[in-house]
Amino acid sequence: MTKQVPRGADRQDAIADAAIHLVATRGLRGLTHRAVDTEAGLPPGSTSYYLRTRNALLTACVSRMLTRDVSGMPPVDADPLELLIGMTVGLAQDRPDDLVARYELSLEASRQPDLRTAIEEGGRQLRTMLAQLLGGIGVPEPEAAAWPVAAMMDGLLYDRVAGAGATLSPEAFEAAVRRSVTALIAGLTSAR
Repeated sequence: MTKQVPRGADRQDAIADAAIHLVATRGLRGLTHRAVDTEAGLPPGSTSYYLRTRNALLTACVSRMLTRDVSGMPPVDADPLELLIGMTVGLAQDRPDDLVARYELSLEASRQPDLRTAIEEGGRQLRTMLAQLLGGIGVPEPEAAAWPVAAMMDGLLYDRVAGAGATLSPEAFEAAVRRSVTALIAGLTSAR
């Protein structure tokens, strides 16, 4: 049975997914157009047809991760505190490649203005969604509070994939996330 080669938008998603996996597993030095073609199971030259430059490839990774972040948002009728906890735990469990790639790309963005712009725009979109969630909990000035909440969640995620948090059991990690997010939200809500 032959492998079905994706076309059009599916092919572009496959390219971005393969690139994210390569960044996560091999680092930025392992990311080449040829390596992406191989990883995605595409004919040689496919990646460079869609994404001519390395910067375009890096930006496609950021865009694809943002799309997954936004589409993976749970329904808004859930308990907002449980939503925050569930998103953090779920992201660490279900998308570790995205997290490792995100940190690699964030460091690279400090040297590449176009990539920095893509990461900043994605961060703004996610923080706007987070601010709406925080407003629903009753956090005063939710737009201002979104930054420290996102930074704390990001720190927990970073530690889970690249720090001592990687040694925690899934249950211990979830308990630590629950404790941290609950305390932060309680502090922000009481700071009226």
